[in-house]
Amino acid sequence: MSPVPGVAGVRLRPATAADAAALAAIYAPEVLHACASYELEPPDAAEMARRLAAVEACGLPFLVADMAGQVLGYAYASPFRQRPAYRYTVENSIYVAAGARGRGLGRLLLEALIGRCTALGYRRMVAVIGDAGNAASVCLHRSLGFAEVGLLPGAGFKHGRWLDWLMLHRPLGEGDSTPP
Repeated sequence: MSPVPGVAGVRLRPATAADAAALAAIYAPEVLHACASYELEPPDAAEMARRLAAVEACGLPFLVADMAGQVLGYAYASPFRQRPAYRYTVENSIYVAAGARGRGLGRLLLEALIGRCTALGYRRMVAVIGDAGNAASVCLHRSLGFAEVGLLPGAGFKHGRWLDWLMLHRPLGEGDSTPP
């Protein structure tokens, strides 16, 4: 893939199984010390490789931001729900390594993910933010056209506190204005 405008040396590319250890390393601190994920034990590289393969098996994008061979962040789309009527809706997930935040990588990854999912014919993207107080994630999603559609107070308990679950969404392509 070509270089990313505005972020010198960074390339967005599809994730590969060889990235699994880097994906696990980026995700582990989020599981252990933050509330973006409701997991309590970080998955290892083998599990991340399995998750990547599951996304690929659905024909959905799983992207990484790579600088000189180092994965700095990743984003992927997954099916929103399993029932057939949800087949035009995807959910996004984005994680950026702690040392790479504030450079616009999350925005670049999410913009690319939105573009890929739109090109694949999906009509709606959902963001489920596990900690409604995660201002950076909420701001990123809102800046790219996501609107809040629901709040589930006390949906999870992690790190000694109850977490509010925030759902946002945005249309892709023609959204729900025309049949697929």
